[in-house]
Amino acid sequence: MPAPDVSVILPCAGIGSRFGAPYPKELHCLAPGVTVLDRSLESVVELVKSGLHVRLVVVFGKHKLDTVRHLARYAEIFHMVFVFQDESYGPGLDGAIRSALPMTRGPVALVLPDIVVTGPDTAGTLLSAVRHTAESGWSVVAAEERDPETLRQMGALTVAEADGVLTVAAAADKPADPSGYNAFWGMVAAGEAEAHRLPDVVAEGAASPLAGAVAVMVDGIVNYNTPSG
Repeated sequence: MPAPDVSVILPCAGIGSRFGAPYPKELHCLAPGVTVLDRSLESVVELVKSGLHVRLVVVFGKHKLDTVRHLARYAEIFHMVFVFQDESYGPGLDGAIRSALPMTRGPVALVLPDIVVTGPDTAGTLLSAVRHTAESGWSVVAAEERDPETLRQMGALTVAEADGVLTVAAAADKPADPSGYNAFWGMVAAGEAEAHRLPDVVAEGAASPLAGAVAVMVDGIVNYNTPSG
C-alpha cells in the first residue's frame, strides 16, 4: 500500500454502552442506516474527497467485533488497519493511542467514535485542522462551552485570539476545576513530528501538548459517552 498522506486513529476498544442497549454506543442509530460512528467519520471521509490518501487505524477489543463489522462499509474509502489494544500500553484511551501510533505515517488525527461535530459546514473542519499542523504542529476542532459540568467531562480548552487566529492558551483533560476554560475539543490533529505526544492529550496527570494549537471552531460537539450526549 502507498504511504498515507494522513493517518487517523479511531479508538474503539472502550467498554460501555448507552441507552441500555446490547451494542456499543457508537452503533446507536441516529437515522435509518446512519450510526453515531458514521457521523463521527464524516470529516474523515471529507479528507478522502479532498484527494488525500487516508490510513484509518482502528483500535479494538474482542468485545467490539460488531463495530469492526460495521466498518466494512468503509473498506473502499480508507486504507484500514485494525490493531488490537495492547494492554502493556495501558487500558485507557491513552493506551489505545499508543497501540495505534506505530501504524501511523504523516500527520495524525485523533477521531473518537462517539463524538459528533454539529452545525453547518462541519465536514471540512478536520481537513482544515490537518492543514494547520504544517504551521503550528497541533490543531483542534473545538466548540465554545461555558458550562462547568460539561467542561469537567471533556478535553477543556482556553481559546483566545492572537494575531487574528484562534489558538489554545491552555488545555486540560477533564479538569476538576473548569474555571478559566471556555471551550472543549472534539478532534485533535498533530504533525508527524509531534504525533508521539498524542497520548498526553488524554493521559491523566500529563502535561497537555495543546498549548499553541490552532483552534478550528464549530457550532457544537455532541459527546455520546456522557449522560447528556
